[in-house]
Amino acid sequence: MAMAGRKPSERPTVTRHKPTHDWTEIPNVPYDGEHPELPLSRTILKGDEPIEIPIENRTRAWWTALCKMPHCVLWQDSDWAFALDTAMVQAAASHGQVTAMAELRMREKVLGTTVDARRDLRIRYVDLEPEAPVISVVSKIDDRRQKLLDA
Repeated sequence: MAMAGRKPSERPTVTRHKPTHDWTEIPNVPYDGEHPELPLSRTILKGDEPIEIPIENRTRAWWTALCKMPHCVLWQDSDWAFALDTAMVQAAASHGQVTAMAELRMREKVLGTTVDARRDLRIRYVDLEPEAPVISVVSKIDDRRQKLLDA
């Protein structure tokens, strides 16, 4: 759900007050942890008859992209359940159901699928800094000279 108040911006703020919500900084690395699998089909009612419709490749591609977002590392089981329900809404929208398209837009905003939605949620991807090379400790040159003279 979007935070209350103005949308955050990168400009420096001139205020004496601490912001209500700080940014959540997530390493910009694709998520590769556990997540639920997308089902093979979805059930819709046509009249009184339930009909099984296979999930399209477009929805599978959407699910794959969603599951790789770096901020998925923050998600719990309830977030994944919401995302799975959103995948079913996306499948309905890809079949041309207009009401599903409006619902999908709102759900994707909650999930933070776009840069604008992540800004509203105050999520920021940060690049990892390369590891500094380890420099070994050098012994004193005087000790080395003394060992050479003693030998």
